Amino acid sequence: MRMVSTVWMGRGRVVGFVERWTALERRQTTYLLLLSALLLAVFPLTLGTFRLNLVGKYLTYAFVALGLVLSWGYGGILSLGQGVFFGLGGYCMAMFLKLEASDPMSTSIQSTPGIPDFMDWNQLTALPAIWVPFKSLPLSLLAIVLVPGILALLLGVAMFKRRVGGVYFAIITQAVAAIMSILIIGQQGYTGGVNGITDLKTLLGWDIRTDSARLLLYYANALLLIGAVMLGQSLLRSKLGRILVAMRDREDRVLFTGYDVASIKTAIFVLAAVFSAVGGAMFTLQVGFMSPSFVGIVPSIEMVIAAAVGGRQSLFGAVYGTLVVNFGKTYFSESFPELWLFLIGGLFIAVVMAFPNGLAGLDVRKLVARVGGLVRTVRQKSRDLPVGPSAAAAAASVVTPPARISSGSP
Repeated sequence: MRMVSTVWMGRGRVVGFVERWTALERRQTTYLLLLSALLLAVFPLTLGTFRLNLVGKYLTYAFVALGLVLSWGYGGILSLGQGVFFGLGGYCMAMFLKLEASDPMSTSIQSTPGIPDFMDWNQLTALPAIWVPFKSLPLSLLAIVLVPGILALLLGVAMFKRRVGGVYFAIITQAVAAIMSILIIGQQGYTGGVNGITDLKTLLGWDIRTDSARLLLYYANALLLIGAVMLGQSLLRSKLGRILVAMRDREDRVLFTGYDVASIKTAIFVLAAVFSAVGGAMFTLQVGFMSPSFVGIVPSIEMVIAAAVGGRQSLFGAVYGTLVVNFGKTYFSESFPELWLFLIGGLFIAVVMAFPNGLAGLDVRKLVARVGGLVRTVRQKSRDLPVGPSAAAAAASVVTPPARISSGSP
């Protein structure tokens, strides 16, 4: 009987786990469908061309936030230099577009036709060898993935094999962002300097500046983002996702069980870098330029803020957090141009203090119940207050008691 009861209890636990897992799957599918409807139907049908292109620009930052959710929220790896990978992906795409726009006929007025205008201004007489592979679109697309991925691989191997992590790793990535920004600005003849690579017009002869092109690019961006979310979901449901969570909570135990923690950290960091690079490439296509202002420390920290506001343990929260932060940034900069940086900082502090788990950890039912209770309390207190002409006399009698009259002499 004892064996039968044990088997029955074990079966009940398995059934309960399967039911909870099925409910979680259904909930994740619902969230994915809602996000798809918002990006593919609601925004295109309700927003004009300018605002929709602005939302497309915001969604390119969401790729970085997705990578931060995987590396920081689940892997415990906080990187303050994701702007480096975003910028590298953007520059790889910009180099191809710039070479296409710099054909000999379009640059015939230059002293050296056939090279980008900023190279001619800096007295370069030939196309640098590093630019030659970017004449090919397939090689450029490959570089968008490989260049940031290799840099992240080298950085991860150098740091994680020596068990450098936590705040130290965050500071190192921040230093890498500063170095990369200074390097791009300093090599003006090769990168365009502080202005970046501008005046990008066509993709294989297709004008990317028209309204129809921007609409198609928005849909391509949204579909890629949804695909990245699905890839992140499948990864978190796998064995690697469970190892990431265990590694974040108790890295020493995972190490003692025989797993190569350094290799796992490096792999997830490389994946986050590739996500960021794809976002940077789509940013270049939608906005039409790339500059070092998207590579440095400030944009990297803004991307971390977006992930924290949305919820650093939620892939969907990363997308919504990016939209909220950038919508707030646009609104505050338009309405309060002198105060918008302080308002963005206040928004971040308020969200972190009120909702430590971000918008994804917000329980709407509890929030509605709390607000409803507050409203009922205010109404009840307002009903208890005295009304009519006697209210003032009643209040005066409570505040100022009547003076006593003494019958004796002073």
